[in-house]
Amino acid sequence: MGKTTDMSGLQFRMLNTNRGPAVRSPRAQCDKKAYQYRMKWICERQAELSLMQSQTGRILHSKGIIIGVETVSGVQYGAKAVIITTGTFLQALMHVGMDKQPGGRAGDAAASSLSGSLEDIGLSIGRFKTGTPPRLLRRSINFDATKEQLGDSPIPFFSFWRNDLFHMEQHSGSKSSRANLDAAFPNGSVLQMISGQQPCHITYTSSATADIVRKNISKSPLYNGSIKGIGPRYCPCIEDKIMRFHDKERHQIFLEPEGIQTEEIYVNGFSTSMPFDIQVKLIQTIVGCEEAEIVRQAYAVEYDYVFPTQLKASLETKVCKNLFLAGQINGSSGYEEAAAQGIIAGINAARSVNEKPALVLRRDQAYIGVLIDDLVTKGTIEPYRMFTSRAEYRLLLRQDNAHLRLSDLGREIGLLPERNHRQFVEKRDAIASELQRLNQTRIGSNTLAQILRRPEVSYASLPRRDASLTEEVSCQVEIAIKYEGYVNRQGIEVERFAKLEEKQIPAAIDYSCVPSLRLEARQKLGQIRPATLGQASRISGVSPADISALVVWLKRTATLNAVTSDTTGFGGSDDLEEAQ
Repeated sequence: MGKTTDMSGLQFRMLNTNRGPAVRSPRAQCDKKAYQYRMKWICERQAELSLMQSQTGRILHSKGIIIGVETVSGVQYGAKAVIITTGTFLQALMHVGMDKQPGGRAGDAAASSLSGSLEDIGLSIGRFKTGTPPRLLRRSINFDATKEQLGDSPIPFFSFWRNDLFHMEQHSGSKSSRANLDAAFPNGSVLQMISGQQPCHITYTSSATADIVRKNISKSPLYNGSIKGIGPRYCPCIEDKIMRFHDKERHQIFLEPEGIQTEEIYVNGFSTSMPFDIQVKLIQTIVGCEEAEIVRQAYAVEYDYVFPTQLKASLETKVCKNLFLAGQINGSSGYEEAAAQGIIAGINAARSVNEKPALVLRRDQAYIGVLIDDLVTKGTIEPYRMFTSRAEYRLLLRQDNAHLRLSDLGREIGLLPERNHRQFVEKRDAIASELQRLNQTRIGSNTLAQILRRPEVSYASLPRRDASLTEEVSCQVEIAIKYEGYVNRQGIEVERFAKLEEKQIPAAIDYSCVPSLRLEARQKLGQIRPATLGQASRISGVSPADISALVVWLKRTATLNAVTSDTTGFGGSDDLEEAQ
């Protein structure tokens, strides 16, 4: 996905560059069709992968084990594992004013029968809402009245494996030809995208926008009761922004190109479900859009989702073996959250079929670990969005060190090719070698590392720096030196809390038998059935006193049953102290 983003990107920017590395984040505006076509091209050429398209109507299962799926036309496909990634299509209903149409996206039908099949399995379902903004005709916008926003140079690519961009290998082992690249990017768009970025534009709503919203708020499905589902808190529609934030005179809007080969402009920050005639009036109150034409109207989508506390950390359902769920069906929002869950569900479905243990990323290991742990442990009452602030170890989970954290694991589970792992090892060794040199080389009474630690000194201005190092390596070296104290402190916290994560809770435990547990704790623990003490401690409504009582009970029952600490994980004398 990172490579496809790099090959189909219209604009690349690094966000929060004026802040510390823990909150910096690369953002890409992709050509949607080019991204779709390249990913389709990859899937169609994947060895041992068969692609079939139809609407799934029913989940097939027997005695709590998945056995396949059945389409709405009655065709059955047997399977040892099934992953459901329905997005916003489950019982989906699109709203434009008082008009309601079944559909998960404009032009696409809703999945009308699958929700019932999931409930038959034993899964409980809720209702969420999301929305999309209108698309405008490029030539009808006065861009001179807006602020141009250019991409960064050099381009902050998403993938660490840049050499693969033009030297992709098919699984047969042969090099992909230029003809194959041209087939993946029709009309030569790959050359246009790689050679130049497209500008986005910043503009604002006006007081007239707010006046129109307030006068017509009764026509908004979100406010007149037509929509029952809960929408995303952090990506509200324009009605919500204006009604909730009375003190703001204007709201920022981004005008973004949909693609090189289309005139459509995406109005980021302006989702709405107002009637179309009101949408036209609203758009024409935006600075620079006074004469803008709407090509595609905005709408809201209401859809079913499964309460994510019914899932294991592997994203397998607790009620049906080898049935996995990923994406918005789990109550998350957006593309990134869906992608994060999708790769983990895919990995674990394959590992389960091959009788291998599940891959579960820790909270200190990846944002994916934070995201999934939050969903399956705490659940969510609104579409879940991943933020850096949700991670207690975010200084360890920087975007610049993702490959340093996860490449060995990727190679171990068979997803990272050897050539890419060699690149990673070379970079890691170069970083380690330079860090050692800086700590050992002295200028006067200070080492080079001590000099670099000063706020006013960068690696580029460091005396006796190694000019042969790549910018990526020198950047990692500088971050490691400047943030060493903070990183070490977080490392100590990780080690301390890791002891709780290692303490397994027997799957068959009866929480009603554990003395001193409060009623709420009994109910929450029984419902979520955490796998470890660490997970139990993060459940809303479970207090430190409840964890202490649980530790005492587990140690006591282990002794009564003459089970050794090696099999239960409860034998250390400091378990209770750590829990407290």
